Amino acid sequence: MTTSRTSSTSSQTSALPSHAEPPKRERCAVCLRAATSCICRWTTSVAHVVEVLILQHPLEVHNAKGSARLLHLSLPNSRMLTGEQFAPDTLAALLADKHNVLLYPDTPGDRSLGIAPPPALDPGILLDPARVRLVVLDATWRKSRKMLYLNSRLQQLPRLPLRDTPASHYLIRKAHAPDQLSTLEATCYALMQLERDAPRFVPLITAFDGFVEQQLSYVMPHGEKA
Repeated sequence: MTTSRTSSTSSQTSALPSHAEPPKRERCAVCLRAATSCICRWTTSVAHVVEVLILQHPLEVHNAKGSARLLHLSLPNSRMLTGEQFAPDTLAALLADKHNVLLYPDTPGDRSLGIAPPPALDPGILLDPARVRLVVLDATWRKSRKMLYLNSRLQQLPRLPLRDTPASHYLIRKAHAPDQLSTLEATCYALMQLERDAPRFVPLITAFDGFVEQQLSYVMPHGEKA
């Protein structure tokens, strides 16, 4: 009898459904966001001459507040590569054949971290925008410094200072300095400078405002304004 009861219990246990993992959220294959929060409608294609290379830190790939994916989808002449430390040969190939400028402020305090001072920017290389490549680091301030530290080839690039930029529209992420901009904003303002055509990039800034509003709608009570 005991054996019979034990067999019956085992049979019933095996018939029970195993604990299933919750289904993964469906993602948009283009913007890589959850399908319910897709940002593809904000993609705004803008013709540009300066090539843009976006080096994105891995922690930014699925960050809902990040703007780099929208930027990449909106700039036809852009490339995006994800990583923190890149093989020297990989960077050499990515930076070949053009004048490269790094979109990054000069930060003398980084010398103490072992980050080499950047070479001076020769204004002459900016005279032909078609021969210029803008290199952008998409990361938090702390992570971008680490990317610089780990990639000596990036340290060797002259840096492009932004001039007279407006206040950031990036209301969904805390800034560590008053002039700190999102990756999309900073890149657009840099392209405005390099190509000497600010109005052409305004539609992308306007689209970015829509993206910010969408993200705010997920965290703010219905109808409340920031």
